[in-house]
Amino acid sequence: MIPTWLNLLAWLSLLLGLLSAIAILIDLQKRPQHMAIMHWVWPLCALFGHLLLLAFYLCCGRAHPPSHHEHHEHHEHHEHQQPAPSWVQVATGSLHCGSGCTLGDIVAETAVLFFPAIATAFGWKTLFAEPIFAVWILDFIFAFAIGIVFQYFAIKPMAPGLSVGAALSQALKADALSLCAWQLGMYGFMALAHFYLFPQLLGTSLKTGSAPFWLMMQLAMLCGLLTAFPVNRWLIQKGIKEAM
Repeated sequence: MIPTWLNLLAWLSLLLGLLSAIAILIDLQKRPQHMAIMHWVWPLCALFGHLLLLAFYLCCGRAHPPSHHEHHEHHEHHEHQQPAPSWVQVATGSLHCGSGCTLGDIVAETAVLFFPAIATAFGWKTLFAEPIFAVWILDFIFAFAIGIVFQYFAIKPMAPGLSVGAALSQALKADALSLCAWQLGMYGFMALAHFYLFPQLLGTSLKTGSAPFWLMMQLAMLCGLLTAFPVNRWLIQKGIKEAM
């Protein structure tokens, strides 16, 4: 059985994530972001980062009125060496990438929870003895697709002259590595929880859809942020990805 303290901790963490997302949504109504896609990014990331993410948003993410010096031209991305980006720029870029991963993972995991046959279709019982590996394939498909769409909606408003195809191509170039790095961190922690923390230390299984499962997903997303951070720093510094 899952220990009572872990269940309570999981529900508390999930509640804090929900309340943090609501708090950000309310603040966004008063102080809308200059980039519309960030109205999705901040609340989605608050679901796993809760108080830490809320503090970062209030400190570094809230929109402010544009100054005369912030009037700059939007142009296509070019691969050239940039000054080292600040940690705030890198963290914001990583969260932008991770928000798509977060939404994709939530959609995929929920779909499999209600329709277990999906895991079978992706190789459970034929290719994989454990359903987690089959679900990871679906997770990656959803996370990657939604992440690229989120990046597209960051690029296209800054370069309205770009065609849809060109903007999608730039989105792939800017975020493919970051998305893979995020998912790698997420998968690594979920594997640790699924194969070691719960069966070996707690003597039970990690059941999909339970509060402890979503707590582990929250922690896994934080691990994804850590693994995506250095990749985003490199992408921004090389001029492959726009600093946010």
